[in-house]
Amino acid sequence: MGESIEKLWEEVRELSLGTQVARLPSPPTPLEFLRHFVSQNKPCLISNSTHHHHSPSLWSSDLHLLRSLSSSTVSLHLTPTGRADSLAPHPSLPSDSLCFASAHVEPTPFPLALRSIYSSDIDSKLVAYAQQQNDCFRTEYAGLAGDCEAHIDWASEALGCFPEAVNLWIGNELSVTSFHKDHYENLYAVVTGEKHFLLLPPTDVHRMYIRDYPAAHYHYSKDSGEFKLELEDPVRYVPWCSVDPYPSPENMKMEKLKFPLYFDGPKPFEVTVKAGDILYLPSMWFHHVRQTPDSRGRTIAINYWYDMQFDIKYAYFNFLQSIPHPSISSHDQTPHEMRCVESSSDKSICVSADEPDTNVEDRVNVTDNNGDSDDAVSKLVHSLRSSC
Repeated sequence: MGESIEKLWEEVRELSLGTQVARLPSPPTPLEFLRHFVSQNKPCLISNSTHHHHSPSLWSSDLHLLRSLSSSTVSLHLTPTGRADSLAPHPSLPSDSLCFASAHVEPTPFPLALRSIYSSDIDSKLVAYAQQQNDCFRTEYAGLAGDCEAHIDWASEALGCFPEAVNLWIGNELSVTSFHKDHYENLYAVVTGEKHFLLLPPTDVHRMYIRDYPAAHYHYSKDSGEFKLELEDPVRYVPWCSVDPYPSPENMKMEKLKFPLYFDGPKPFEVTVKAGDILYLPSMWFHHVRQTPDSRGRTIAINYWYDMQFDIKYAYFNFLQSIPHPSISSHDQTPHEMRCVESSSDKSICVSADEPDTNVEDRVNVTDNNGDSDDAVSKLVHSLRSSC
């Protein structure tokens, strides 16, 4: 069974994905985008794609931002490490145990928020990131609405809808996004600075070592300038990706032993999204994000979330994640909970117990009546090959 799953990783790359993210020199037509990328659940990087944005020139300095948002209050995410919605040790747990830690969210006047981002410092254990995945660009940052279009025309035409949410991100190199996935078609446009993505397709779900972690939140005290990480009461567990793709040198050997399917499997797709680029990040793809600021110390991006279709690709993924990999104990896997909702902080929790708002009867529930998982995986590989 394990060999069949690992063969799937290789064949998906050989038959459809290749070894690098496709790069387009200009925006595709709606038909090209739908046919070659959306329907194949395949990412691409589009250059020269922000011609409909005035933001690259207007946002090159802080003056326009401060004028437009002088009276705006935005959601500022505060952590001691720059890692929110990620795994962290907790003092009340055993030394080798982790919790799922969400950021402290502080409503902050924009000028103060920007100042906090510039003054972020790991040594002082205070990292600020201005973002909120609740359609914040059209609410908190409405003063910038005239700087860019409300949607990406060729994507909206291809997908047959307008974005469900448009979000703005302002941070620096200290903020890191841990591996997760979203049930949205994501068009991610960088305005200034760079974003560095690691990508894995949904077929590689077992390589993420998704496990249950107790949920916790950072609470920041302005008086003491210190954080306290508090477990939720009553206890709530969040299934989350366990892999850190960039462990410290002293931990690298141990991490490779703990997560061999990730470190010994096919290399993740790597793509850097520069100012003026748009990354199409297909629904259900796992992604890890780091960033490099511009000369002023900022990275600014806008992402457009379009609703995904709960079609045969979703059925394939549900089926695949229900099959255990023999090298991962059943205790470590939580396939019955691996669904997606928006988190209260900065990302969509890729694997929450909450379901999308669709009927169970409408979903495909694939089972192998003979208990022959190898045969079931082989059928899935054949069906994926036929659909490519």
